[in-house]
Amino acid sequence: MNQWKHLAAKANWRITQLPNGFYQTECSNPDSEEWHAVTRRETIEGAETAIDGSIDHFSKKIEATQGPKVIKTFK
Repeated sequence: MNQWKHLAAKANWRITQLPNGFYQTECSNPDSEEWHAVTRRETIEGAETAIDGSIDHFSKKIEATQGPKVIKTFK
């Protein structure tokens, strides 16, 4: 759960540019100062979209641990 919370925070992500011109998304390790490569994209916008997608994914996983969400009730 702690790892999901870490991955759901955008402050724990960064984008670096590789020598070949591609952009790499990286996430920090909560227990050290190391960064881990996650994806590579052709544009900065693509890299940020990938990060936003990962944040959304982990946020939904955290939400799912709280049980089912009531959408509608009937009388």
